[in-house]
Amino acid sequence: MQIEVETQEVRGMEVPRRSCLTGKLVNVVELLDQWFGSDYRYCKVKGNDGALYILRFDEIRSAWHLTMFASARAQAATMHARADFPRIAV
Repeated sequence: MQIEVETQEVRGMEVPRRSCLTGKLVNVVELLDQWFGSDYRYCKVKGNDGALYILRFDEIRSAWHLTMFASARAQAATMHARADFPRIAV
């Protein structure tokens, strides 16, 4: 899904600063990770809403896309499920 992203320059590279998703402004509070391809870049960020986002920047088209979204609630449920999962020694 193509989205509008406002960026800022950090160490000579443009990184996401905020985005408008479904009419709601989300500020990036932390850049968690980024990785590169031949003509694209992925940024994993945490929003001020507590959600995790993976954003893909298409360098040829100068366009940002939302690749993955996990709400704070979904993250908490996943962590809770992992804590309840039985551990088996091998």
